[in-house]
Amino acid sequence: MTLTYIIQAIWALSALGLIILVLLHSPKGDGLGGIGGQAQLFTSTKSAETTLNRVTWTLVVVFMALTVGLSAGWFNR
Repeated sequence: MTLTYIIQAIWALSALGLIILVLLHSPKGDGLGGIGGQAQLFTSTKSAETTLNRVTWTLVVVFMALTVGLSAGWFNR
């Protein structure tokens, strides 16, 4: 196995992880609750949401870096 195949596997796993993590996020929009002013009732951020945001941003950075590296051919020998 070459280095390129390993990096492509990590790239694909990070893409799949990003899809899953984005779907796990809670919606940020007010929806119909914004009309009656109830959107401000539950505005506290939880530690789980903060951790989910950090993991998501970390995977975004990994995915984008590998995308640039693979498309530029930096990992080919």
